[in-house]
Amino acid sequence: MDSLHDGDPVFERFQFLVNAPALFNAVATAVELRIFHFLADNPGSGIEEIREFTDMPRHQLRVLLQAVCTTGLLRREDGNYVNSAVAQDLLASDAEDSWGHIIVGWKEVYYPAFAHMTQALKAGTNTALDSYPGDEPTLYQRLSRNPEVEAVFHRAMSAFTLQSVDALVERPEFASVRKLLDVGGGDGTTSARLVARHEELSSTVFDMPSVSKLGEEKSSGVLADRVELHPGDIFTDAFPLGSDAVLFSHVLEIFSEDQILGLMKKAYDALPVGGKVFVYGYNVSDDETTGIFGARLGLYFNVLASGQGMAYPARDYEAWLTQVGFTGVETVTGMPYEHGLTLGVKQ
Repeated sequence: MDSLHDGDPVFERFQFLVNAPALFNAVATAVELRIFHFLADNPGSGIEEIREFTDMPRHQLRVLLQAVCTTGLLRREDGNYVNSAVAQDLLASDAEDSWGHIIVGWKEVYYPAFAHMTQALKAGTNTALDSYPGDEPTLYQRLSRNPEVEAVFHRAMSAFTLQSVDALVERPEFASVRKLLDVGGGDGTTSARLVARHEELSSTVFDMPSVSKLGEEKSSGVLADRVELHPGDIFTDAFPLGSDAVLFSHVLEIFSEDQILGLMKKAYDALPVGGKVFVYGYNVSDDETTGIFGARLGLYFNVLASGQGMAYPARDYEAWLTQVGFTGVETVTGMPYEHGLTLGVKQ
């Protein structure tokens, strides 16, 4: 049967796909055991040295290392182990943007929920949320009851934001903005990078109280001086006034069309004439057939996070911004990790 599809890239992807859940968790385990960190400091170590560092039984470590080697992230040279260049760059550091933070967050929060996918999609609601205590309708609200998991989640969110945010920060449209309202801006990671790049810019981050508290805990330097944390509910509370631009970064995609239109209308009403709106996040292709990061995200939203939303195509955001009254609507495409930036102006 295999020979019928030899050389077919879809079949090759299928073979990796059916093994990917186990291999992803093997890589996550190697991250948690700090094997990539150890090999960064001790390249060419043998299994006994790694066993002593990890305090694992030798046989189980052998199995783990073989699995990670199949991904290409580790290599064996003369019987010993070294990081690949990708692992060295992405996984062997504790930097704020390390993919290690992202992988652990996805392992702890995202991927356990996908076992509920059939049930959730058929029910039309995020049934995987039942694993979290509380009666709030979204994961973000319920995480406030578990500060430890909430911190892991936002550390992963922040790290992934930092993987793509420079493309947003460098956009020339921010050069003329003086006061930004960052709606759903989390712990202030994006705003901090924006104000660091644009010296005349200040920002107000509007997000849930428990998330604002995380921002307070990590605030220092430019974040403390020029980024204000404004706790509240973006749906039920009024948007703070006085900004000449509103940024929706990685937030509108969580919600339904009606909710998105409501938030865009609040942004329109809060802005002065000439004020700008920025919608930054994942975009699937207009024909909705490509975008693997966006595909994962949409499934996560519907199975766990909110029970709705997706990585909408840019044309949807353009239509919605136009519907609430913004003009000059356009989208910047080709940004990292399937991101796009849709812009509009209040006339």
